[in-house]
Amino acid sequence: MTYPRVLIAGTHSGVGKTTVTLALLAAFHAQGRKVQPFKVGPDFIDPGHHQIACGRESRNIDGWMLGSVLNRRIFQEAAHGSDLSIIEGMMGLFDGSSPVKETGSTAEMAKQLNAPVLLVIDGSAMARSAAAMVHGYATFDSSLNVAGVIVNRINSEGHYQLLKEAVEKETHIPVVGYLRPDPEVTIPDRHLGLRTALEGSGTDLYVKLGQSASETIDITRVEQLALACPELSATILHAPTQPSRQVTRSVRIGVAYDPAFCFYYPDNLTLLEKAGGELVRFSPMNDPALPDVDLVYLGGGYPEIYADVLQRNRTMRQSIQAFAARDGVVYAECGGLMYLARTLRDFNGIVYDMVGVIPAETAMSRRQMTLGYRELTLTRRGLLGEEGVRIRGHEFHYSTLHPKGDLDYLGHLSDAQGRDRGGDGITIGNVIALYTHLHFSSHPHVPLSLVEAARAGIEAKETIQ
Repeated sequence: MTYPRVLIAGTHSGVGKTTVTLALLAAFHAQGRKVQPFKVGPDFIDPGHHQIACGRESRNIDGWMLGSVLNRRIFQEAAHGSDLSIIEGMMGLFDGSSPVKETGSTAEMAKQLNAPVLLVIDGSAMARSAAAMVHGYATFDSSLNVAGVIVNRINSEGHYQLLKEAVEKETHIPVVGYLRPDPEVTIPDRHLGLRTALEGSGTDLYVKLGQSASETIDITRVEQLALACPELSATILHAPTQPSRQVTRSVRIGVAYDPAFCFYYPDNLTLLEKAGGELVRFSPMNDPALPDVDLVYLGGGYPEIYADVLQRNRTMRQSIQAFAARDGVVYAECGGLMYLARTLRDFNGIVYDMVGVIPAETAMSRRQMTLGYRELTLTRRGLLGEEGVRIRGHEFHYSTLHPKGDLDYLGHLSDAQGRDRGGDGITIGNVIALYTHLHFSSHPHVPLSLVEAARAGIEAKETIQ
């Protein structure tokens, strides 16, 4: 199948890839197109904005975490039935996990999906130099198809025409439009990136972005570039993860979902469902207690921003603590780990009480940041699988862990270059908490292992009764 598609790449981080992507998604959506969004890399925030802009769930694809076969499979499954797909890149076009190879880069993903690249440049302070920049990016790797250019942060039609003439004369690459700077359609940011879509005030921002794109970008030309894609060879789909035996009912999985906990890879949730799970959303900020569930999934997010609200919801904290004490299965990542600790110290040094399952405090730092790809190797059998299992993911946080007692780790980490990054996967009973956001697709037996552990707990209760 052809799977019409175009990849939005930038010359560097901060050039406006997300703004351009959202504008195009909203513009096509307003025209009645079924447009499927994707995000290259481990980002959780941009995909949330994608979904509001076009009404379809965005999916993460990643060269280092997943590899070409999985990326094509995820792409084809999500793109099926859509009119076109818009893929937002990460960082600069050639930036990835290596300074000398394309691994993990947007360029690598463009090749894996055989997708034409729309290069976003910041034209606010350039004239003919824009042609030199585009020429460099287009010729750096001759196997990459830089099919068009969009200029961001242009205040006037005259300035745009000057840049368009320069680029097209020197490179023969079409410049298909521009966006004006507009504070009314700017998404505020904070220490981990943009504010999340859950913290927005509605859809007005995306509608305005779509209208702006329709006025200054040749939407028809963009769609033509997408439709001109070569066919993408079919990827053999893996059989869905299934329970290994006949089961009487689904495992109910409580998924924390509110502004404090909203960082999830959609594929992780899908794989949990395929493993026999039934997803039940709840809010640690607002709900008085856990719903009736057999497994709790505490994703990442911003517990440090909402620490006071989380502390004041004492009954929810007690409910999760009691669930863990009964050997309930709890899987927590990053922000979820912070919530399970005894206390959280925010940027201002204020200490808040958290759930208290993990004997530790997490403390925020404005200067220290942990960032990078990770591979977790299990050093013993546990909730995530057998000893030796390797699962890939990503780590990104400004907090540090300060143990108040001995901690038992399920595995050890290495980074994309194979360097040791210490232990991860704090294990207490049937609780496992990691700073790493694991992508279950990198080892699809992981969700099955979690669901089976929860199912074993259900059966143990039924035996006692």
